[in-house]
Amino acid sequence: MQRTPRDVAKPEPSGPAVPVPAAPATPQLQLIPASAEGALDAAEEAVDLLLDSGRVPGEVLVLTTGDPHPWAAHELSFGEASYWAQDDARDDVFYTDVTIAGRARSRPVVVVAVNGGPADAAASALSLAQAKAGVLLIVCGDPQQINALPGAGA
Repeated sequence: MQRTPRDVAKPEPSGPAVPVPAAPATPQLQLIPASAEGALDAAEEAVDLLLDSGRVPGEVLVLTTGDPHPWAAHELSFGEASYWAQDDARDDVFYTDVTIAGRARSRPVVVVAVNGGPADAAASALSLAQAKAGVLLIVCGDPQQINALPGAGA
């Protein structure tokens, strides 16, 4: 007897269906108006508010577009291996400059201080921060400059 396609048994599923993970959500974007000179202070205030509201320090990454945060400059003085080990440990808020931030680990919250730097630094920082932020992206800087950037949602 020759088998026809309808005679072929269909395989039974071997277990429960596994849900397909949803595409990562875009982090919520918050803008804190600040001048380039005040952006780092605004970022510090944002970090303080995050920590005061119960956010764990290791969940926060801070990027700068101009001068590095004083903590980052200090820690880099001990060498890059020690500096990046702190990012890997995720024990505390991690501060880095947009020019080297590609190496930083993603975190639930990213705070960007648009504190000067090259003309394209803010756009690079926003793009990188959107990729690194899990749920919240806070940008401290000139609202007109930030809203004009691609991906700012203006």
